[in-house]
Amino acid sequence: MFQSLFLKPEGQNYDKPGIIPNYDKPDIMNPVRTDVMLVTPWLAPVVWTSTFNRVILNKLFESKNCSIGLSVFALGSYTKLLKRFLESSDKFFMVGHKVIYYVYTDQPEDVECITTQTDRQCKIYKTASYDSKIRVFMKRMEILHLDIKSGLIDVQYLVCADVDLVFQDDVGVEILGDLVATVHPDFYKTGRDIFTYERRPTSQAYIPREEGDFYYQANLFAGTVEEIYHLTKSCDEAIKIDDSKGIVAVFHDESHFNKYLLYHKPTKILSPEYIWRRGLPQTSEIKTIRIIHGDKNI
Repeated sequence: MFQSLFLKPEGQNYDKPGIIPNYDKPDIMNPVRTDVMLVTPWLAPVVWTSTFNRVILNKLFESKNCSIGLSVFALGSYTKLLKRFLESSDKFFMVGHKVIYYVYTDQPEDVECITTQTDRQCKIYKTASYDSKIRVFMKRMEILHLDIKSGLIDVQYLVCADVDLVFQDDVGVEILGDLVATVHPDFYKTGRDIFTYERRPTSQAYIPREEGDFYYQANLFAGTVEEIYHLTKSCDEAIKIDDSKGIVAVFHDESHFNKYLLYHKPTKILSPEYIWRRGLPQTSEIKTIRIIHGDKNI
């Protein structure tokens, strides 16, 4: 059973390097949050505010000496959003850890990688231009798995994010795991009959109405590079089969993404606190909005 990590107890000293501090063990019969789901039916933890202790997690992560990649695609008019994305991620994303930004763009001459932190690198890869936002998302799956296979993406963990996201609170190693997905804020209180899965049996993304766990957003996902390779490769293959039949799934790569995760369960799930849609009223369960999505203006 998943055990939530409590926040820092009063009087504890976490400053001694290399030491993982003692802390009061959580009482699993009295969880720290009772208003939300903390574990899925397949025993994957669901990450909410107050369900983890980032100090302890940082100590554990540092002992592994791992690096983290953050991939983002900024093509066409979306290139103008990249500066805001990088500035906000530099301030709030994985502060204190080794990070490599993998920036894919068709306008590399207009891209300036912004970072004020040490142990951060920025790698810019030129990609072809595509005639629509939909095609960019579809090609992302192909590009990522090929670049992982070729070694261009060389980290232990990869976080994949959309360029129109804005980090506004700390996002740390609590989001890392073998395969991590984020629940969509529009659907976290609804039943599967409301989910906007692909319902046409002719599509590779098809999910029957009686199946489904959660509706996941494809604008923020993470995992080991091995798991991200398998996910993006599978989605790319399914997209190409649909394309050969003249089919575009209802929500494009996100539809294929949800189909993959139905049969390859995430090992960790991020609550909607990690992606909240701009303009959506904040509910009582949402204690900290860490990333905001949907503002295309700068």
